[in-house]
Amino acid sequence: MDKTSRLHEVLYVSTLAPESPIKVVSQIAAQARRANEEADITGLLIFDGMRFCQQIEGPHKEVLPLIQRIRQDSRHTGVKILHQGPLEARRFRRFSLGYAAVDDQDVLAQLENASPKQAMAQFLALIPSLDLDS
Repeated sequence: MDKTSRLHEVLYVSTLAPESPIKVVSQIAAQARRANEEADITGLLIFDGMRFCQQIEGPHKEVLPLIQRIRQDSRHTGVKILHQGPLEARRFRRFSLGYAAVDDQDVLAQLENASPKQAMAQFLALIPSLDLDS
């Protein structure tokens, strides 16, 4: 398998832009689901009312350009990559973009300040407690 077709994942956090209304989050999720299906990308978006955390997985050649588009999206600010690298198998096969809201803003703040390995471990530990909207 060549580098461009192997699975790659990125975990990042960002903050909702001050001028973006909260309703933009559902628009982001709807647009991402359509685009992700076309690009063979899956993942999970978590939102705490202020901060986003998203894990994206798919072909290397699709994931990296998507991250560039996300960095340039004016609906959020402060995109910080917490982890990225090759992935053996998809974590989220059943949906193009799962979505969950969390009430505790400390959860994503802790992720933001963790090392790459810790951030990924904390993200994975959080998944069982989420009410996923697929």
